[in-house]
Amino acid sequence: MADYLVYLLLAWQLIILVYFVFINSSYTLATLVSLFDIRGQLAIATRQHIQNLVTGSFYRPITIIVPAYNEELTIITTVTLLLNLRYPEFEVIVVNDGSDDATMARLYDAFRLVQIHQPVATLLPHQPIRGEYISLSHNNLTVIDKENGGKSDALNAGINISKYPLFCSVDADSILDSDALMRAAKLFVEDRQVIATGGIVRVLNGCQIRNGRVAEVRAPRRWIECFQALEYIRGFLTGRTSWNFFNGLLIISGAFGIFRKDMVQAVGGYRNSVGEDMDLVVRLHRHCRKEKIPYKIQFVPDPVCWTQVPEDYLSLLKQRNRWQRGLIDSLWHNRGMFLNPRYGSIGLVVFPYFLVFEALGPLIEFLGYLGFILFLWFDLIDYDFALLFLLLAIIWGIWLNIGAITLDNLIFRRYKSIGDLLKLSFFGLIEFAGYRQLMVVERLFATLTCWRHGWGKPLRQELRNETTKRTI
Repeated sequence: MADYLVYLLLAWQLIILVYFVFINSSYTLATLVSLFDIRGQLAIATRQHIQNLVTGSFYRPITIIVPAYNEELTIITTVTLLLNLRYPEFEVIVVNDGSDDATMARLYDAFRLVQIHQPVATLLPHQPIRGEYISLSHNNLTVIDKENGGKSDALNAGINISKYPLFCSVDADSILDSDALMRAAKLFVEDRQVIATGGIVRVLNGCQIRNGRVAEVRAPRRWIECFQALEYIRGFLTGRTSWNFFNGLLIISGAFGIFRKDMVQAVGGYRNSVGEDMDLVVRLHRHCRKEKIPYKIQFVPDPVCWTQVPEDYLSLLKQRNRWQRGLIDSLWHNRGMFLNPRYGSIGLVVFPYFLVFEALGPLIEFLGYLGFILFLWFDLIDYDFALLFLLLAIIWGIWLNIGAITLDNLIFRRYKSIGDLLKLSFFGLIEFAGYRQLMVVERLFATLTCWRHGWGKPLRQELRNETTKRTI
Protein backbone atom coordinates (compact mmCIF):
# COMPACT_ATOMS: atom_id res chain seq x y z
CA MET A 1 0.00 0.00 0.00
CA ALA A 2 2.85 2.34 0.89
CA ASP A 3 4.58 1.65 -2.45
CA TYR A 4 1.30 2.31 -4.27
CA LEU A 5 0.99 5.67 -2.51
CA VAL A 6 4.56 6.58 -3.37
CA TYR A 7 4.01 5.81 -7.07
CA LEU A 8 0.77 7.77 -7.00
CA LEU A 9 2.49 10.81 -5.52
CA LEU A 10 5.35 10.57 -8.02
CA ALA A 11 2.91 10.35 -10.93
CA TRP A 12 0.99 13.30 -9.64
CA GLN A 13 4.12 15.42 -9.24
CA LEU A 14 5.09 14.55 -12.82
CA ILE A 15 1.69 15.79 -14.01
CA ILE A 16 2.16 19.01 -12.04
CA LEU A 17 5.64 19.48 -13.53
CA VAL A 18 4.32 19.05 -17.08
CA TYR A 19 1.43 21.42 -16.31
CA PHE A 20 3.83 24.00 -14.86
CA VAL A 21 6.21 23.89 -17.84
CA PHE A 22 3.40 24.02 -20.40
CA ILE A 23 1.45 26.91 -18.90
CA ASN A 24 4.49 29.06 -18.22
CA SER A 25 5.85 28.35 -21.70
CA SER A 26 2.51 29.44 -23.17
CA TYR A 27 2.62 32.64 -21.12
CA THR A 28 6.17 33.31 -22.32
CA LEU A 29 5.14 32.75 -25.93
CA ALA A 30 2.17 35.07 -25.38
CA THR A 31 4.47 37.83 -24.15
CA LEU A 32 6.72 37.57 -27.20
CA VAL A 33 3.78 37.39 -29.62
CA SER A 34 2.20 40.42 -27.97
CA LEU A 35 5.34 42.51 -28.38
CA PHE A 36 5.40 42.11 -32.16
CA ASP A 37 1.63 42.16 -32.66
CA ILE A 38 1.01 45.34 -30.67
CA ARG A 39 3.87 47.18 -32.36
CA GLY A 40 2.46 46.18 -35.74
CA GLN A 41 -1.05 47.37 -34.90
CA LEU A 42 0.10 50.70 -33.49
CA ALA A 43 2.34 51.38 -36.48
CA ILE A 44 -0.71 51.79 -38.72
CA ALA A 45 -3.11 53.21 -36.12
CA THR A 46 -2.07 56.84 -36.16
CA ARG A 47 -4.49 59.35 -34.71
CA GLN A 48 -5.02 61.07 -38.07
CA HIS A 49 -5.65 57.76 -39.82
CA ILE A 50 -8.27 56.79 -37.24
CA GLN A 51 -9.99 60.16 -37.39
CA ASN A 52 -10.12 60.06 -41.19
CA LEU A 53 -11.70 56.62 -41.10
CA VAL A 54 -14.47 57.26 -38.60
CA THR A 55 -15.28 60.86 -39.51
CA GLY A 56 -15.59 60.20 -43.23
CA SER A 57 -18.66 58.92 -45.00
CA PHE A 58 -18.09 55.33 -43.85
CA TYR A 59 -18.27 55.71 -40.06
CA ARG A 60 -20.92 53.70 -38.21
CA PRO A 61 -22.92 55.35 -35.41
CA ILE A 62 -22.79 53.74 -31.97
CA THR A 63 -25.09 53.32 -28.98
CA ILE A 64 -23.31 53.33 -25.60
CA ILE A 65 -25.24 51.24 -23.06
CA VAL A 66 -24.51 51.76 -19.36
CA PRO A 67 -26.20 49.24 -17.02
CA ALA A 68 -26.45 50.73 -13.53
CA TYR A 69 -27.45 49.15 -10.24
CA ASN A 70 -26.86 51.21 -7.10
CA GLU A 71 -24.23 53.40 -8.75
CA GLU A 72 -25.07 56.74 -7.10
CA LEU A 73 -21.40 57.45 -6.34
CA THR A 74 -20.12 57.09 -9.91
CA ILE A 75 -22.98 57.42 -12.38
CA ILE A 76 -23.00 61.21 -12.92
CA THR A 77 -19.28 61.46 -13.61
CA THR A 78 -19.32 58.39 -15.85
CA VAL A 79 -22.25 59.63 -17.97
CA THR A 80 -20.84 63.16 -18.20
CA LEU A 81 -17.53 61.88 -19.52
CA LEU A 82 -19.25 59.55 -21.98
CA LEU A 83 -21.25 62.46 -23.39
CA ASN A 84 -17.97 64.28 -24.06
CA LEU A 85 -16.36 61.49 -26.10
CA ARG A 86 -15.03 62.34 -29.56
CA TYR A 87 -17.12 60.48 -32.12
CA PRO A 88 -19.23 61.71 -35.05
CA GLU A 89 -22.58 60.25 -34.00
CA PHE A 90 -23.52 58.32 -30.86
CA GLU A 91 -26.18 58.03 -28.19
CA VAL A 92 -25.89 57.11 -24.53
CA ILE A 93 -28.51 54.87 -22.92
CA VAL A 94 -28.33 54.48 -19.15
CA VAL A 95 -30.34 51.52 -17.86
CA ASN A 96 -31.24 51.89 -14.18
CA ASP A 97 -31.71 48.26 -13.21
CA GLY A 98 -34.08 48.69 -10.25
CA SER A 99 -31.57 50.51 -8.03
CA ASP A 100 -32.68 51.03 -4.43
CA ASP A 101 -30.32 53.96 -3.81
CA ALA A 102 -30.32 57.49 -5.30
CA THR A 103 -29.01 56.50 -8.77
CA MET A 104 -32.21 57.43 -10.58
CA ALA A 105 -32.75 60.62 -8.58
CA ARG A 106 -29.24 61.84 -9.35
CA LEU A 107 -29.66 61.15 -13.05
CA TYR A 108 -33.00 62.97 -13.02
CA ASP A 109 -31.58 66.10 -11.42
CA ALA A 110 -28.20 66.22 -13.18
CA PHE A 111 -29.47 65.80 -16.75
CA ARG A 112 -32.94 67.41 -16.56
CA LEU A 113 -34.84 64.27 -17.47
CA VAL A 114 -38.41 64.24 -18.74
CA GLN A 115 -40.48 61.11 -19.21
CA ILE A 116 -41.65 60.06 -22.65
CA HIS A 117 -43.98 57.34 -23.86
CA GLN A 118 -43.08 55.36 -26.94
CA PRO A 119 -43.41 51.68 -27.92
CA VAL A 120 -40.41 49.42 -27.47
CA ALA A 121 -39.76 46.40 -29.70
CA THR A 122 -38.92 43.61 -27.27
CA LEU A 123 -36.75 41.51 -29.57
CA LEU A 124 -34.68 40.48 -26.56
CA PRO A 125 -36.22 39.44 -23.22
CA HIS A 126 -35.90 41.64 -20.13
CA GLN A 127 -37.80 42.73 -17.02
CA PRO A 128 -40.58 45.33 -17.42
CA ILE A 129 -39.61 48.95 -18.06
CA ARG A 130 -41.10 51.40 -15.56
CA GLY A 131 -40.24 54.55 -17.47
CA GLU A 132 -38.22 55.97 -20.35
CA TYR A 133 -36.67 59.44 -20.05
CA ILE A 134 -34.81 61.83 -22.34
CA SER A 135 -32.55 64.68 -21.33
CA LEU A 136 -33.38 68.33 -21.99
CA SER A 137 -29.70 69.23 -21.75
CA HIS A 138 -28.28 66.43 -23.95
CA ASN A 139 -30.25 65.32 -26.98
CA ASN A 140 -28.31 62.05 -27.27
CA LEU A 141 -28.99 60.83 -23.70
CA THR A 142 -31.77 58.39 -22.79
CA VAL A 143 -32.39 56.87 -19.36
CA ILE A 144 -34.38 53.68 -18.85
CA ASP A 145 -35.83 52.86 -15.45
CA LYS A 146 -36.71 49.16 -15.18
CA GLU A 147 -37.28 46.44 -12.66
CA ASN A 148 -34.22 44.61 -11.43
CA GLY A 149 -33.11 41.70 -13.58
CA GLY A 150 -29.32 41.75 -13.47
CA LYS A 151 -26.66 43.14 -15.78
CA SER A 152 -27.51 40.87 -18.71
CA ASP A 153 -31.17 41.85 -18.46
CA ALA A 154 -30.30 45.56 -18.36
CA LEU A 155 -28.07 45.23 -21.45
CA ASN A 156 -30.86 43.47 -23.35
CA ALA A 157 -33.22 46.34 -22.49
CA GLY A 158 -30.65 48.85 -23.75
CA ILE A 159 -30.21 46.94 -27.01
CA ASN A 160 -33.98 46.95 -27.57
CA ILE A 161 -34.13 50.73 -27.07
CA SER A 162 -31.02 51.47 -29.16
CA LYS A 163 -31.31 52.87 -32.68
CA TYR A 164 -27.79 52.39 -34.08
CA PRO A 165 -26.18 49.30 -35.75
CA LEU A 166 -23.31 49.10 -33.22
CA PHE A 167 -23.54 49.17 -29.45
CA CYS A 168 -20.87 49.58 -26.81
CA SER A 169 -21.29 48.19 -23.30
CA VAL A 170 -19.63 50.25 -20.56
CA ASP A 171 -19.66 49.67 -16.81
CA ALA A 172 -21.07 52.45 -14.64
CA ASP A 173 -17.79 52.84 -12.72
CA SER A 174 -15.62 53.15 -15.82
CA ILE A 175 -14.10 56.00 -17.82
CA LEU A 176 -13.20 55.84 -21.51
CA ASP A 177 -10.34 57.76 -23.05
CA SER A 178 -11.74 60.53 -25.23
CA ASP A 179 -10.71 58.76 -28.47
CA ALA A 180 -11.39 55.19 -27.31
CA LEU A 181 -14.54 54.83 -29.41
CA MET A 182 -12.75 56.00 -32.55
CA ARG A 183 -9.87 53.59 -32.03
CA ALA A 184 -12.12 50.59 -31.40
CA ALA A 185 -14.74 51.42 -34.04
CA LYS A 186 -12.21 51.77 -36.87
CA LEU A 187 -12.10 47.98 -37.22
CA PHE A 188 -15.77 47.91 -38.23
CA VAL A 189 -14.95 50.40 -41.01
CA GLU A 190 -11.82 48.63 -42.22
CA ASP A 191 -13.31 45.13 -42.26
CA ARG A 192 -17.02 44.32 -42.58
CA GLN A 193 -16.43 40.83 -41.18
CA VAL A 194 -15.69 42.27 -37.73
CA ILE A 195 -18.63 41.60 -35.40
CA ALA A 196 -17.08 42.50 -32.05
CA THR A 197 -14.07 44.35 -30.65
CA GLY A 198 -12.74 44.94 -27.17
CA GLY A 199 -10.24 47.45 -25.86
CA ILE A 200 -7.82 47.31 -22.98
CA VAL A 201 -9.02 47.87 -19.41
CA ARG A 202 -6.72 49.63 -16.96
CA VAL A 203 -6.88 50.34 -13.25
CA LEU A 204 -8.26 53.78 -12.36
CA ASN A 205 -7.33 53.61 -8.67
CA GLY A 206 -4.53 56.05 -7.95
CA CYS A 207 -4.95 58.04 -11.18
CA GLN A 208 -5.82 61.73 -11.31
CA ILE A 209 -8.92 62.97 -13.14
CA ARG A 210 -8.81 66.53 -14.37
CA ASN A 211 -11.13 68.38 -16.76
CA GLY A 212 -13.06 65.25 -17.67
CA ARG A 213 -10.17 62.92 -18.43
CA VAL A 214 -7.51 60.80 -16.80
CA ALA A 215 -4.81 63.47 -16.68
CA GLU A 216 -2.09 61.53 -14.88
CA VAL A 217 -1.61 57.77 -14.63
CA ARG A 218 -0.26 56.73 -11.26
CA ALA A 219 0.21 53.40 -9.54
CA PRO A 220 -2.42 52.70 -6.85
CA ARG A 221 -1.63 53.48 -3.25
CA ARG A 222 -2.78 50.24 -1.61
CA TRP A 223 -0.93 47.00 -2.16
CA ILE A 224 -4.11 45.06 -2.94
CA GLU A 225 -4.80 47.49 -5.81
CA CYS A 226 -1.21 47.28 -7.08
CA PHE A 227 -1.47 43.51 -7.44
CA GLN A 228 -4.62 44.00 -9.53
CA ALA A 229 -2.99 46.69 -11.69
CA LEU A 230 -0.24 44.17 -12.41
CA GLU A 231 -2.79 41.48 -13.27
CA TYR A 232 -4.67 43.78 -15.66
CA ILE A 233 -1.46 44.70 -17.51
CA ARG A 234 -0.41 41.07 -17.80
CA GLY A 235 -3.86 39.74 -18.67
CA PHE A 236 -4.72 42.26 -21.38
CA LEU A 237 -1.37 43.00 -22.98
CA THR A 238 -0.17 39.40 -23.14
CA GLY A 239 -3.23 37.19 -22.75
CA ARG A 240 -5.83 38.98 -24.89
CA THR A 241 -3.32 40.15 -27.49
CA SER A 242 -1.87 36.68 -28.08
CA TRP A 243 -5.29 35.02 -28.36
CA ASN A 244 -6.30 37.75 -30.79
CA PHE A 245 -3.18 37.02 -32.87
CA PHE A 246 -4.27 33.36 -33.17
CA ASN A 247 -7.93 34.31 -33.83
CA GLY A 248 -8.99 32.65 -30.59
CA LEU A 249 -10.36 35.50 -28.47
CA LEU A 250 -13.06 34.14 -26.12
CA ILE A 251 -13.45 37.13 -23.82
CA ILE A 252 -14.28 40.79 -24.39
CA SER A 253 -14.44 42.61 -21.09
CA GLY A 254 -17.88 43.73 -19.97
CA ALA A 255 -16.30 47.04 -19.01
CA PHE A 256 -15.69 48.01 -22.66
CA GLY A 257 -16.74 46.13 -25.77
CA ILE A 258 -18.34 47.06 -29.12
CA PHE A 259 -20.67 44.66 -30.93
CA ARG A 260 -22.73 44.48 -34.09
CA LYS A 261 -26.31 44.64 -32.86
CA ASP A 262 -27.74 42.32 -35.50
CA MET A 263 -25.33 39.52 -34.56
CA VAL A 264 -26.09 39.84 -30.87
CA GLN A 265 -29.82 39.75 -31.63
CA ALA A 266 -29.26 36.64 -33.75
CA VAL A 267 -27.88 34.72 -30.74
CA GLY A 268 -30.69 35.91 -28.44
CA GLY A 269 -28.83 38.73 -26.70
CA TYR A 270 -27.18 38.39 -23.33
CA ARG A 271 -27.91 35.25 -21.35
CA ASN A 272 -28.59 35.43 -17.62
CA SER A 273 -25.12 34.46 -16.47
CA VAL A 274 -22.60 35.75 -13.94
CA GLY A 275 -20.08 35.81 -16.81
CA GLU A 276 -22.27 37.47 -19.42
CA ASP A 277 -19.31 39.05 -21.25
CA MET A 278 -17.46 35.81 -22.00
CA ASP A 279 -20.70 33.90 -22.55
CA LEU A 280 -21.81 36.28 -25.31
CA VAL A 281 -18.50 36.05 -27.15
CA VAL A 282 -18.44 32.24 -27.00
CA ARG A 283 -22.02 32.07 -28.33
CA LEU A 284 -21.10 34.45 -31.16
CA HIS A 285 -18.24 32.11 -32.11
CA ARG A 286 -20.59 29.13 -31.97
CA HIS A 287 -23.32 30.81 -34.03
CA CYS A 288 -21.03 32.08 -36.79
CA ARG A 289 -19.14 28.81 -37.20
CA LYS A 290 -22.32 26.75 -37.08
CA GLU A 291 -23.99 28.94 -39.73
CA LYS A 292 -20.73 29.28 -41.71
CA ILE A 293 -20.78 33.08 -41.44
CA PRO A 294 -17.39 34.77 -42.10
CA TYR A 295 -16.57 36.77 -38.98
CA LYS A 296 -13.83 38.27 -36.84
CA ILE A 297 -13.77 39.00 -33.09
CA GLN A 298 -10.80 41.20 -32.30
CA PHE A 299 -8.93 42.82 -29.43
CA VAL A 300 -7.53 46.34 -29.93
CA PRO A 301 -4.68 47.24 -27.55
CA ASP A 302 -4.85 51.04 -27.69
CA PRO A 303 -8.45 52.08 -26.79
CA VAL A 304 -8.41 52.42 -23.01
CA CYS A 305 -11.19 51.97 -20.50
CA TRP A 306 -10.31 52.95 -16.94
CA THR A 307 -12.13 51.05 -14.21
CA GLN A 308 -12.16 50.95 -10.45
CA VAL A 309 -10.88 47.74 -8.91
CA PRO A 310 -11.77 46.44 -5.43
CA GLU A 311 -9.78 47.97 -2.60
CA ASP A 312 -10.79 45.55 0.15
CA TYR A 313 -10.30 41.80 0.52
CA LEU A 314 -13.97 40.85 0.59
CA SER A 315 -14.86 42.72 -2.60
CA LEU A 316 -11.82 41.31 -4.41
CA LEU A 317 -12.61 37.73 -3.42
CA LYS A 318 -16.26 38.17 -4.46
CA GLN A 319 -15.16 39.50 -7.84
CA ARG A 320 -12.70 36.68 -8.52
CA ASN A 321 -15.26 34.13 -7.33
CA ARG A 322 -17.78 35.53 -9.82
CA TRP A 323 -15.23 35.56 -12.66
CA GLN A 324 -14.41 31.90 -12.09
CA ARG A 325 -18.07 30.87 -11.87
CA GLY A 326 -18.80 32.85 -15.02
CA LEU A 327 -15.97 31.10 -16.86
CA ILE A 328 -17.22 27.64 -15.87
CA ASP A 329 -20.85 28.52 -16.66
CA SER A 330 -19.89 29.75 -20.14
CA LEU A 331 -17.85 26.65 -20.91
CA TRP A 332 -20.57 24.34 -19.61
CA HIS A 333 -23.36 26.10 -21.51
CA ASN A 334 -21.33 25.79 -24.75
CA ARG A 335 -19.86 22.36 -23.98
CA GLY A 336 -20.91 21.06 -27.39
CA MET A 337 -17.98 22.99 -28.87
CA PHE A 338 -15.41 20.99 -26.88
CA LEU A 339 -13.11 19.08 -29.28
CA ASN A 340 -15.73 19.48 -32.00
CA PRO A 341 -14.07 19.92 -35.42
CA ARG A 342 -17.18 21.74 -36.62
CA TYR A 343 -15.95 24.79 -34.66
CA GLY A 344 -12.40 24.70 -35.99
CA SER A 345 -9.56 25.95 -33.81
CA ILE A 346 -12.01 27.37 -31.25
CA GLY A 347 -13.39 23.91 -30.47
CA LEU A 348 -10.16 21.96 -30.94
CA VAL A 349 -7.59 24.26 -29.28
CA VAL A 350 -8.98 27.32 -27.51
CA PHE A 351 -11.89 25.65 -25.73
CA PRO A 352 -9.75 22.78 -24.30
CA TYR A 353 -7.09 25.28 -23.20
CA PHE A 354 -9.61 27.35 -21.25
CA LEU A 355 -11.11 24.23 -19.73
CA VAL A 356 -7.82 22.71 -18.54
CA PHE A 357 -5.73 25.78 -17.70
CA GLU A 358 -8.37 28.32 -16.67
CA ALA A 359 -11.39 26.40 -15.36
CA LEU A 360 -9.48 23.48 -13.82
CA GLY A 361 -6.23 25.40 -13.26
CA PRO A 362 -6.96 26.37 -9.62
CA LEU A 363 -7.69 22.72 -8.73
CA ILE A 364 -4.51 21.47 -10.41
CA GLU A 365 -2.38 24.19 -8.80
CA PHE A 366 -3.87 23.60 -5.35
CA LEU A 367 -3.26 19.86 -5.61
CA GLY A 368 0.30 20.66 -6.65
CA TYR A 369 0.84 22.55 -3.40
CA LEU A 370 -0.80 19.72 -1.49
CA GLY A 371 1.36 17.12 -3.23
CA PHE A 372 4.49 19.06 -2.33
CA ILE A 373 3.46 19.03 1.35
CA LEU A 374 2.79 15.27 1.22
CA PHE A 375 6.22 14.68 -0.32
CA LEU A 376 7.77 16.52 2.59
CA TRP A 377 5.60 14.63 5.07
CA PHE A 378 6.64 11.21 3.73
CA ASP A 379 10.24 12.31 3.21
CA LEU A 380 10.07 11.41 -0.48
CA ILE A 381 11.54 14.58 -1.86
CA ASP A 382 14.98 15.35 -3.22
CA TYR A 383 15.69 18.65 -1.47
CA ASP A 384 18.14 19.87 -4.10
CA PHE A 385 15.59 19.21 -6.85
CA ALA A 386 12.81 20.82 -4.77
CA LEU A 387 14.88 23.95 -4.20
CA LEU A 388 15.79 24.14 -7.90
CA PHE A 389 12.13 23.73 -8.91
CA LEU A 390 11.03 26.39 -6.42
CA LEU A 391 13.62 28.87 -7.69
CA LEU A 392 12.63 28.15 -11.29
CA ALA A 393 8.95 28.74 -10.50
CA ILE A 394 9.69 32.02 -8.72
CA ILE A 395 12.08 33.35 -11.38
CA TRP A 396 9.79 32.34 -14.23
CA GLY A 397 6.82 34.01 -12.55
CA ILE A 398 8.83 37.18 -11.93
CA TRP A 399 9.97 37.24 -15.57
CA LEU A 400 6.36 37.06 -16.77
CA ASN A 401 5.33 39.95 -14.51
CA ILE A 402 8.33 42.15 -15.26
CA GLY A 403 8.06 41.28 -18.94
CA ALA A 404 4.46 42.51 -19.04
CA ILE A 405 5.36 45.76 -17.23
CA THR A 406 8.32 46.32 -19.55
CA LEU A 407 6.18 45.63 -22.62
CA ASP A 408 3.58 48.11 -21.42
CA ASN A 409 6.16 50.80 -20.73
CA LEU A 410 8.06 50.32 -23.99
CA ILE A 411 4.95 50.59 -26.16
CA PHE A 412 2.45 52.78 -24.32
CA ARG A 413 4.51 54.58 -21.63
CA ARG A 414 1.42 55.22 -19.51
CA TYR A 415 3.34 55.43 -16.25
CA LYS A 416 5.60 58.48 -16.44
CA SER A 417 7.14 58.08 -12.99
CA ILE A 418 10.06 55.73 -12.45
CA GLY A 419 8.76 55.31 -8.91
CA ASP A 420 5.45 53.95 -10.18
CA LEU A 421 7.20 51.45 -12.47
CA LEU A 422 9.46 50.32 -9.63
CA LYS A 423 6.44 49.99 -7.36
CA LEU A 424 4.58 47.74 -9.79
CA SER A 425 7.76 45.77 -10.46
CA PHE A 426 8.17 45.21 -6.72
CA PHE A 427 4.69 43.71 -6.51
CA GLY A 428 5.56 41.59 -9.55
CA LEU A 429 8.46 40.21 -7.51
CA ILE A 430 6.38 39.27 -4.45
CA GLU A 431 3.13 38.16 -6.09
CA PHE A 432 4.01 34.50 -5.51
CA ALA A 433 4.36 35.06 -1.73
CA GLY A 434 0.74 34.76 -0.66
CA TYR A 435 -1.36 36.78 -3.10
CA ARG A 436 -1.32 34.18 -5.87
CA GLN A 437 -2.17 31.39 -3.42
CA LEU A 438 -5.07 33.44 -2.03
CA MET A 439 -6.52 33.85 -5.52
CA VAL A 440 -6.04 30.14 -6.24
CA VAL A 441 -7.97 29.15 -3.10
CA GLU A 442 -10.84 31.53 -3.87
CA ARG A 443 -11.06 30.36 -7.47
CA LEU A 444 -11.00 26.76 -6.28
CA PHE A 445 -13.88 27.51 -3.90
CA ALA A 446 -15.75 29.11 -6.83
CA THR A 447 -15.10 26.02 -8.97
CA LEU A 448 -16.55 23.76 -6.29
CA THR A 449 -19.63 26.01 -5.90
CA CYS A 450 -20.04 26.98 -9.55
CA TRP A 451 -23.84 26.45 -9.46
CA ARG A 452 -24.32 29.61 -7.36
CA HIS A 453 -25.65 32.66 -9.21
CA GLY A 454 -24.88 35.53 -6.82
CA TRP A 455 -23.19 38.61 -8.27
CA GLY A 456 -21.05 39.94 -5.42
CA LYS A 457 -20.99 43.69 -6.09
CA PRO A 458 -17.77 45.40 -4.86
CA LEU A 459 -17.69 48.64 -2.92
CA ARG A 460 -17.23 51.83 -4.97
CA GLN A 461 -15.38 55.10 -4.50
CA GLU A 462 -16.98 58.31 -5.65
CA LEU A 463 -15.64 59.55 -8.99
CA ARG A 464 -14.92 63.26 -9.02
CA ASN A 465 -14.53 65.23 -12.21
CA GLU A 466 -13.32 68.73 -11.44
CA THR A 467 -11.04 71.33 -12.92
CA THR A 468 -8.79 70.92 -9.92
CA LYS A 469 -6.68 67.83 -9.45
CA ARG A 470 -8.33 64.91 -7.69
CA THR A 471 -6.98 61.44 -6.98
CA ILE A 472 -9.22 58.39 -7.31
